[in-house]
Amino acid sequence: MRPQDIVILLKIIAKKDSSWMMKDLAYELQISAGEVSESLARSAYCGLLGPDKRRIMKSNLLDFLRYGLKYVFPTHPGALTRGMPTAISAPPLNALISAGEQFVWPYEKGTIRGSAILPLIPTLPYACSEDPEFYELAALTDALRIGKARESTLAYSELEKRMK
Repeated sequence: MRPQDIVILLKIIAKKDSSWMMKDLAYELQISAGEVSESLARSAYCGLLGPDKRRIMKSNLLDFLRYGLKYVFPTHPGALTRGMPTAISAPPLNALISAGEQFVWPYEKGTIRGSAILPLIPTLPYACSEDPEFYELAALTDALRIGKARESTLAYSELEKRMK
């Protein structure tokens, strides 16, 4: 697994039932079509995508996000920087949790200052600025990567709702 595998799966989920093409995912995430193709193959091999490489195995993905993500792709808050809110500082968790500390992906067009969280892929803030539903999924995923028990439980519950 690579970090872009998770990002690509989340992007597919954000598209809901609309059809998608690999070249569209590549363009929207600003990664190469080859990376998308290889990622879909890895995800199918791992059981996160069906053999057709089109259908997401949602319960498998939710299990991986809940129990494995923070161990495979860990992150820790870094220095204060300007960026795009993530984890508990971004929707929908910022409406559910009142926290003093802000978490951000470093991003030149960012709106707040907070502790830097490295995004799963460098282009994630840009891709999220173009797609609010994808942004929520990515921010919830970051809450699982860095959150304490309460935040992780809320993030998982919100992810479950959005993946149905």
